[in-house]
Amino acid sequence: MRKPLILAAVCLAAAFMPDQASAADAAAAADNALQWGALTLIPPLLAIILAFASKNVVLSLFIGVFSGCFMLELKGFDVYHAMVGGFLHLSGQVLSSLADPWDAGIVLQVLAIGGLIALISKMGGATAIAGAISRWAKTPRSSQLAAWVMGLFIFFDDYANSLTVGPIMRPVTDRLRISREKLAFIIDATAAPIAGIALISTWVAYEVGLIRDGYQAIGLSGNAYGIFVQTIPYRFYNIYILLFILIAVWFKRDFGPMYKAEIRARKEGKVIADNAVPMASEEATTLEPASHVKPSVWSAILPIGTLMVAAFLGFYFNGYQAIDDPEVLASVNASPLSFTAMRTCFGASDASVVLFQAALLASLVAIGMAVSKKIMPLKEAIETFVTGIKSMNITAVILLLAWSLSGVMKELGTATYLVGALSETLPAYLLPSIIFILGSIISFATGTSYGTMGILMPLTIPLAFALNPSPEFVILSVGSVLTGAIFGDHCSPISDTTILSSMGAGCDHIDHVRTQLTYSVTVAALAILTGYLPAGLGLPVSLTLPLGILATALVIRFVGRKVDD
Repeated sequence: MRKPLILAAVCLAAAFMPDQASAADAAAAADNALQWGALTLIPPLLAIILAFASKNVVLSLFIGVFSGCFMLELKGFDVYHAMVGGFLHLSGQVLSSLADPWDAGIVLQVLAIGGLIALISKMGGATAIAGAISRWAKTPRSSQLAAWVMGLFIFFDDYANSLTVGPIMRPVTDRLRISREKLAFIIDATAAPIAGIALISTWVAYEVGLIRDGYQAIGLSGNAYGIFVQTIPYRFYNIYILLFILIAVWFKRDFGPMYKAEIRARKEGKVIADNAVPMASEEATTLEPASHVKPSVWSAILPIGTLMVAAFLGFYFNGYQAIDDPEVLASVNASPLSFTAMRTCFGASDASVVLFQAALLASLVAIGMAVSKKIMPLKEAIETFVTGIKSMNITAVILLLAWSLSGVMKELGTATYLVGALSETLPAYLLPSIIFILGSIISFATGTSYGTMGILMPLTIPLAFALNPSPEFVILSVGSVLTGAIFGDHCSPISDTTILSSMGAGCDHIDHVRTQLTYSVTVAALAILTGYLPAGLGLPVSLTLPLGILATALVIRFVGRKVDD
């Protein structure tokens, strides 16, 4: 591996990644990547392998983080001080993760939504809305379609998607004997994939910013948002995985581990396996209302509606306050309700803070409803909220350890090593496919799609332009970065969205990853074979996209096996 390539990669990563790592940190990561080489992969591989082998996610992540901290503290053969220093380094990583405003906001958001779910359940709202959905979703097919549609509807943020769809749909899918693994897959596969391509979402500003900076690096200027829109047809994985769900549900077909999970649920009535450990405690979602309470859908609609409306407004006003460019601010003020203004404000918002505020406000509305309707006194309402918070403790612990593992790998230079090891001179037509695969590997190993985009985008745009200056080819390569990062993150057991999807569905986390992996890898293979390879050879997207959709349908039809109601 060449040192200049490593240094260039890590410096670019420091410049574009969300946490704005300092030049000193970037240099240290470059040195560690050179020193440890392939051994920088030990922490993520250890965590992932142990998680699958032991099904104990907390212990596996802890060992993965500690192994990385041990490597960072090891000087020569001084194992003793490396053990002690590694433990201290680990505790520092966890503290840093919790001290990060974004991470803290996500943890608080998860806890607050846990309290909100408990309140809705105790008021009878969950029972009532499950009954209302059941009047339409009377079969496994229709209930899964309902979950898919709901996932598409909550397009503006992947976290909000993961945390909302599961608790609402879980009672319905449980009653109809749909496995928790299938529900978790539907949630996960409609979270980041739809948020990543939505014209207005909390992802847009970051993606557009990377595109703008990448084009400026090669001396080109243009409408970065327009380029982002042009990449959407080339987001083959996102499009295929969304349609994969619809087609599989419609044809009632599954394959691989998911087929076994669905057969178990249908025939034995076991929505989770006998040895499964659900991510979320059932305590928050199985709270029964008192005998005098008449379940009402409004007990769910008003709090959840408050959550959605508050989040939508919060994204706008939080982003508005964050805009520091006078020209951009003037443009927004000139037409505050325009599509452009909404896109700009949404993109500039701090999603973690907004979602926490929205969940807290929705919880206060739920408490007010419970007290005013005499469903329960104020003291019991607060205790119910706290019970819901407690049910999310394990999710918070896993998130903190996953973020700590990501921080350790950043220090070790894991992503930097992967970029240097896998980047070689290639024929132009192979570049989009290789970038997609490289993004997948980095995102899977690090559990972050944002970080992967930040590392690869400033490398991809100049490389694509040098190999083939055609605007369409550069846009295709940009799409492969954004899509590969989402695919790897979608599969990774240490990804926060994967963790939150398991939590929302009440599914064993490793069972979710194991059953989803077969589907994700299949769709990714189709994205390469019917998308990036032919598009790289010059075939128009008007031909490659329908071809890929047809191939997706054929795989489900002929590889999938019928799962009867």
